[in-house]
Amino acid sequence: MIKIGKTEKYIHEMLEKQGKLLFCSIDPLDYKNEEDAVKTAKAVNEGGADIVFIGGSTGAQGELLDRVATGIKEAIDVPLVLFPGNLATITRHADALLLLSVLNARNPYYITQVQTLAAPTLKMLNIEPLPTGYIVVQPGGTVGWVSDANLVPREKPKIAAALALAGQYQGNRFIYTDTGSNPRLQGFGPIPKEMIMAVRSAIDIPYIVGGGIISVEELKTAYAAGADIVKIGTAFQNSPEEAKKKATLFKQTCIEEGKKKLKH
Repeated sequence: MIKIGKTEKYIHEMLEKQGKLLFCSIDPLDYKNEEDAVKTAKAVNEGGADIVFIGGSTGAQGELLDRVATGIKEAIDVPLVLFPGNLATITRHADALLLLSVLNARNPYYITQVQTLAAPTLKMLNIEPLPTGYIVVQPGGTVGWVSDANLVPREKPKIAAALALAGQYQGNRFIYTDTGSNPRLQGFGPIPKEMIMAVRSAIDIPYIVGGGIISVEELKTAYAAGADIVKIGTAFQNSPEEAKKKATLFKQTCIEEGKKKLKH
């Protein structure tokens, strides 16, 4: 029997209670200093974020990661989950780690090898793994480049749905589709609703959507199309004060869309 850890149990319980969840992502390198990163995490937690991610595709590691993770952990009252870019994105100061298998990576290192190398460390540090099938959608951003992903074309939702179903069949307990951070820099928006709908209809496990969502309308679209969880990062980076205001608005949308799901 599969043993479900504390953070995974929390996610399932909150989905059962609220219907939809809001996650926030903090990449320490995206802030002018460590203090601002910690303050932003505290602000979005106060605004209603259900989980805080920490990490990034490059550079968020070592003593920097330890210090910021420690500060955030002391400032929030929800789980702190590592969003790893590589083996170095591990710290004992987090509750859990997204054990990402990049389902459309060309490099097998990001499908199974890095997870194999990380597993003993996770067990030694008692960090809860959250097995997640990760699908990188066009334009892909830094994560697409780092993982050498065969990017899913935005107009091909059936490809994303097939990858997601394969990820579920392989034993992943979450599916996550992501455009990479701030896709607007490359002329794209969030993941199309048609793709979200296709993935949602294909799988039975919790579905996370991330990348490019910066407005209430975009958030509402993602939830309505079938996302159980939406992860937001870039929209919170301007200032802790603005981050709290946005998180409060986003959480209100999350609650409203969750109520609609629970009614059905």
